[in-house]
Amino acid sequence: MTVDEVVDELRTLGNPKVRAMSHRQGVGDHQFGVQMGQLRAIAKRIKVDHPLALSLWETGIFEAMLLSTLLMSPKQICHDDVDRMMAGVPTSQVADWFISYVIKLHPSKEALRTKWMQSEQAMCARAGWSLTTERVSKNPEGLDLSGLLDRIEREMGSAPEVSQWTMNFCLAEIGIKYPEHRERAILIGETLGVYRDFPTSKGCTSPFAPTWINAIVNRQS
Repeated sequence: MTVDEVVDELRTLGNPKVRAMSHRQGVGDHQFGVQMGQLRAIAKRIKVDHPLALSLWETGIFEAMLLSTLLMSPKQICHDDVDRMMAGVPTSQVADWFISYVIKLHPSKEALRTKWMQSEQAMCARAGWSLTTERVSKNPEGLDLSGLLDRIEREMGSAPEVSQWTMNFCLAEIGIKYPEHRERAILIGETLGVYRDFPTSKGCTSPFAPTWINAIVNRQS
């Protein structure tokens, strides 16, 4: 398929109710309102098509960029292009799909993580903390967990919302996985109060780190 054919299909699948909901969530007007399941169905049909993926990304259309992350071949994107693309991501959801389906499979992800942990660009910082949370969970060797807590304590309260979210994930993961750091992680969460009043649906766990840590630890015990 060509990029124009895919965009035409996305436009046809657009739903005003989905578009309105996405708009309320901060997506903006450069979207059609396509359901996520429909995007995944298109990706399953097309399979990996790296040139098409890059063309879809460059459209700047919300659903086209999401779809592109499912069609990319991570090994075919150089380090500098990943860095540039991450910095230009327009929404948190596009950022998270790009992180999950492309960056976490990229050969340079650790070098990118290290660079982004020092970035003042909010989306890059979001990616850096997301990749760090993955390391906290799966491969903590070489990480300074106390140092990460120092940074979270110092920076999370005033961080931009898009990076604050993944910093909070990192805080919770440290508290959940490492009993020796749990008390401090909970105290940091209580002191900063980030997401204390976050609206949470019935049956879901609050993202407020102390509540989240205690809920998961109690569930595991």
